[in-house]
Amino acid sequence: MDQARPMQIGELAERTGLSIRTLRHYDEIGLLRPSARSEGGFRLYTPDDESRLLLIRRMKPLGYSLEQMGELLAVVDGLADAPGDAALRARLDGIRAEAADRRDALRRQLDAADEFLAQLAAR
Repeated sequence: MDQARPMQIGELAERTGLSIRTLRHYDEIGLLRPSARSEGGFRLYTPDDESRLLLIRRMKPLGYSLEQMGELLAVVDGLADAPGDAALRARLDGIRAEAADRRDALRRQLDAADEFLAQLAAR
C-alpha cells in the first residue's frame, strides 16, 4: 500500500484481520474513528489509524474490555500531546505492569494446556 493513500474500511479490515462490522462498532463507540471521509461518505483510514487498530487488537487476547481499551488509548493520546506528563506516564506504567500480569496468566494457562496435551499423548 502507498503510505500516503488512505484505506477504505474493507482494506483496513483485510490488513488487520478484523471484520468491517467490528471497525464500524469501534467508530460508533469512539475507540477508532477514521481520519477522514470520502466525498461519498466512506470511512478513510491512515497508517496511523492502522497502528492504533493493531494496538487495540493486541489488547483483546489479554482480556481488556472496550472501556479499558479506551482508557489506555486516552493515556497514549495524552502522552502524545504532553510527553512529560508525570501522571499520564505513571498511569501508562501501571497499565504496562497490568498487561505483564495478564500475559503471565495466559502463559500459565498455555503451560497447563501443554501439560494436558502431553497427558493425552501418553495414553
